[in-house]
Amino acid sequence: MLKNITIGQYFPGETIIHRLDPRIKLLGTFAFIISLFFINSFYPYILVIAFILMAIKLSKVPLSYVLKGLKPLFLIISITFLINLFMTKGEILFEIGPLDVTKEGLMQATFMALRLIFLVMGTSLLTLTTSPISLTDGIERLLKPLSKVGVPAHELAMMMTIALRFIPTLLEETDKIMKAQMARGADFESGNIMNRAKSLVPLLVPLFVSAFRRADELAMAMEARCYRGGENRTRMKELKLVSSDFIALSITFIFIAIIITYRYI
Repeated sequence: MLKNITIGQYFPGETIIHRLDPRIKLLGTFAFIISLFFINSFYPYILVIAFILMAIKLSKVPLSYVLKGLKPLFLIISITFLINLFMTKGEILFEIGPLDVTKEGLMQATFMALRLIFLVMGTSLLTLTTSPISLTDGIERLLKPLSKVGVPAHELAMMMTIALRFIPTLLEETDKIMKAQMARGADFESGNIMNRAKSLVPLLVPLFVSAFRRADELAMAMEARCYRGGENRTRMKELKLVSSDFIALSITFIFIAIIITYRYI
């Protein structure tokens, strides 16, 4: 299951989506996420599906690879669905024991599940088509106006990108620790959910030790290379908007406008 997490991983390519300016992809992703919360009926989700499938097709990232990232979140999505299904009051459709299933609850549960699914797919597509260096530069450039009021834009961008970059590394380290403990007789697969959760507790100590060790090694490597933050820092590739970036941004704004218009009109 750990290998199914796609957020933070990069899928190399030379497609039009890969070549887009990281600032445009970041703004487009944020706009896409915000637009999901304006949807209050099923028909706009047809447009959402078409939009994200078009982006996946242009990026040439296999759809199965993007969907694979949903597997680790299946339990969270299921719990969210059930909570909204049984806790929302309204017109009762049928009963399951002491619990009532309402029309409003069924709609709300479906909307929340779809929002989580498309949110994960959108953010996964961002990291899959944007290298860590480009992502850092994009976040830094977007936060640069805030540096005039004392916000450390470069440091924040660096921390967020390093956190994303090390998600696959930590997952790989967790998998190695699990296999090492399973070779010594540990059981992570039998029993109910509570027993499985308790069996994961011994993983935390070696995982934290490994994470702190990697952080210390990264800090020493950056100091050895005279890293002093973003002040007077040059870049091998300067970010520059081209026509394809403006076209992509225009399509995104049209998509959001349609979603908002459908919501209120």
